Amino acid sequence: MNLRLIAIGAGVLTILSLPLAGAIAGPDLAGRGDGKGGGLLSSLGLSGPARPPDAAARAADRAASPGPVEQPRTDSRCGPELTAPQGLEAQTCVLEGDGQTWGRSYYRNTSGRALDAVLTVMGPAGRTVQIRCAVGPGDEPGLCETPRDESVGAPDGYSAVAEFAVPDDEGRLLLRSGSNSPAPREG
Repeated sequence: MNLRLIAIGAGVLTILSLPLAGAIAGPDLAGRGDGKGGGLLSSLGLSGPARPPDAAARAADRAASPGPVEQPRTDSRCGPELTAPQGLEAQTCVLEGDGQTWGRSYYRNTSGRALDAVLTVMGPAGRTVQIRCAVGPGDEPGLCETPRDESVGAPDGYSAVAEFAVPDDEGRLLLRSGSNSPAPREG
C-alpha cells in the first residue's frame, strides 16, 4: 500500500515539475534562436540577452509575455508647494489623462494633530467636484484626490483648491493651496 502511494506521489511530482523544467530550459520566446535567451531566468530578469534585441524581437517578447499595460499619458498643472507655520506642507494639482480630469493635493502634516481637508475641482460651465479627506498627523506624505470625471473643454479651464483646517467647531483654516496659485513672494 505504501509503495503504491509513493509511486503515485512520484508520478504527480514528475508531472508537476515538467512545466518548471520546460520554463527553465525553455525555448527562446523572442525567436532569436541563439540559445542564450528565453526561459525562466530571463523572464525573471536574472540573465540578459546576448545582444540587443531588434524591433521584431521586442514585439515578439511583448506578445509572448504579458507585462504591465502602458498607462495613458497624464498631464498636470500644479501650483507651488506651500508651507504653513503650524507644520503643514501642500501642493495642489489638476490632472488630465485619457479624457478625464481630476484634482489631487499632496501634503505632509507634521502639526501633530489630525486635520480636515476639502479638495475642490472647478471646471467649465460651473462644473464642480468636491471631496473631504482626513489628514492624519505624521511625517509621511499623503494625498487627497477627487474622483475622475469626463473632461469638458480645454484643460486650462479647470482649477483645484485644497483647504486644510482644524476639525473643531471653528474650523480654523491653516492652509489654502491651489493649482493655479501664484508662487509665494519673498520678503
